[in-house]
Formats: sequence, structure tokens, C-alpha cells
Amino acid sequence: MPELPEVETIARNLRRGTDSAPSLIGQTIQNVRLLWSRTLAEPDADTFQGLLPGQKVVEIGRRAKFLTLTLSESILVFHLRMSGDLRVEPCEFPPAKHDRMVLDFQSGWRLGFNDTRKFGRVWLVNDTNSLFAALGPEPDDPALTPERFYEMLHERKRAIKPLLLDQHFLAGMGNIYADEALFRAGIHPIQSSETLDQKTSTTLLEAIRFTLARGIEANGASIDWVYRGGDFQNHFQVYQQTGNPCPRCGQPVNKTIVGQRGTHFCPHCQPLKGN
Repeated sequence: MPELPEVETIARNLRRGTDSAPSLIGQTIQNVRLLWSRTLAEPDADTFQGLLPGQKVVEIGRRAKFLTLTLSESILVFHLRMSGDLRVEPCEFPPAKHDRMVLDFQSGWRLGFNDTRKFGRVWLVNDTNSLFAALGPEPDDPALTPERFYEMLHERKRAIKPLLLDQHFLAGMGNIYADEALFRAGIHPIQSSETLDQKTSTTLLEAIRFTLARGIEANGASIDWVYRGGDFQNHFQVYQQTGNPCPRCGQPVNKTIVGQRGTHFCPHCQPLKGN
């Protein structure tokens, strides 16, 4: 599943353009093709297809794992879920096999929303307040101080790995980056959040921020989904490294299930402490 660094990379490429496609900023929508109606979460298909033509892309951003296109009159929101991806291609190209929605621009380019597993969703809204209301803070939010993070951990009293994946707690974290951040911080994935002292919680916040920054720098990871071009998989310390030697101590990396998610950790470097 695309996580924060992957979605941030897609947003950045759409905003800046790439070697093979232009920026979408300033592009005007000419036509909308909804190829699978259930991709659309809000509004209904007729309203959606009637509102978009003529609107111009003003800004492109991200909130948690949501990607946002601020248009001249409304906001188009994508959630890629398990297998979603966004491609900018010439309109003359035939739609790809798993394209679920296509925006044709007056410039002759198009934005295709491709989603093999059909879990991704699209919204067209006037504002994102209600859609994003339940999301937790962004990991790099300056308001998320070490003191506030410590308070949040002690308010929840949950196993730390599932807590980090809870988008109501912290927005954008996913399985890859949670495993890598916990390893960097030396914290066992089932360590209860309220047992972390101030120093350890600060170390964890720093590890989360470092890991996400490295992921963004590497354009995300290209492994178990259709996202293209990421390099972070070549820098994994524990994620998908089951049985390989820990890069710190040399003991084998373990895999277990925590909160129904495959979880990778080093039992020597991440001991469970008096839980």
C-alpha cells in the first residue's frame, strides 16, 4: 500500500512534472471519463462529470495518505489504498487495463487513476474539513513536539506498532515505515505505549521523522504494489528482511503478526521491556 513517502512523491511529481510529463499546475480539465463508477465516493457520477470540465488545477498536495488536487472551484481527493496509482500521459494513448477514471486536459495530456484491486476512492468536495476531521497530526507537524507526542502515547495505552498505524493517532504512517522507525528507535513492536519514558518517546519521534524523510528522499519504496521508481526498498533495515542478519547485531531478523499486520523486528535490538 502506498504510504506517506510514496503519496508525497506522487504529489511532488504531479506538481513539478517529470522528464516524461508536464506539471498539472495550471492545466484545465476538458473531459472526465469514469470507467468504474464505484471508484467515486462523492458526489454522484452525473454531478461529478458535470462539475469538473472547465476547472483548472491550482495546487497539488497531500494530507496523510490522501492526495489532493485543489481546483479553481472545488477539491479533488484521491486515496490510493492497496494498488492505486496516478499517471500523466498523452491523451492519444489508449487507457490502461485497470484505469478507473481519466481526466483529459485541454493541453492534450491526461491524468489516469489506475487501480488493479479497485479499493481506491475519489472525492470531489468543496472543502476537506469533514473528510480529514478524524486524522491525527502529520509526523512533521511543528506542533507535534516531543512533549505532546509523549502525552499522546500515554493517553492511548496500546501496543506501539498498531498505534502508529492508526491514522487517528498519527497521519500517514504505514507498515513499512513503522517497522523501520521502531527498529531505529530500538522499540519492540508490541511494547505498550504508556511504558515509553520521555527520552524513548522523543527517540521514537525522531526515528519516525528520519525514516519518513529518507523514504521521501528515495522517492518511496517499490515493492508490493504498482508504484514505480522508488528506491527505499534498497535501504530496508528490517522490513521484509526475515532471517537476514540484523544490520546492528547480526542476529536474524524476525517476523511476527501484530494487529493483523506482518511485522519485522530484531528481538535483540528491540527487546520487550516490562510491558
